[in-house]
Amino acid sequence: MISHVRLISLVAVALLASGCVDIKPLQADLATLKSDVARLQSSQTEMKSAADNAAAEARKANDTAAAAQTAANQAVAAAQASQSCCDANTAKMDRMFKRSVSK
Repeated sequence: MISHVRLISLVAVALLASGCVDIKPLQADLATLKSDVARLQSSQTEMKSAADNAAAEARKANDTAAAAQTAANQAVAAAQASQSCCDANTAKMDRMFKRSVSK
């Protein structure tokens, strides 16, 4: 948008310097510039909307990943508790076997 303002300023300065009285071409250029600015603003709005949607999807994905990590941590804790129980049972059975063999 700043480049459009510069362009308009340059055209205005050139016309003033040349002493040109016919402003029809300048009006046509100005109308073209206005339509270009409107088109760019529309594009900017669409891009902002797309970026907002992408950010929302990224937040959802992050939340899902955090939930999956929590579930994985719980599964690891359960597996460790189960392994601890298995180890205790194995040790108990080994002691019982050694007692029965030693008698």
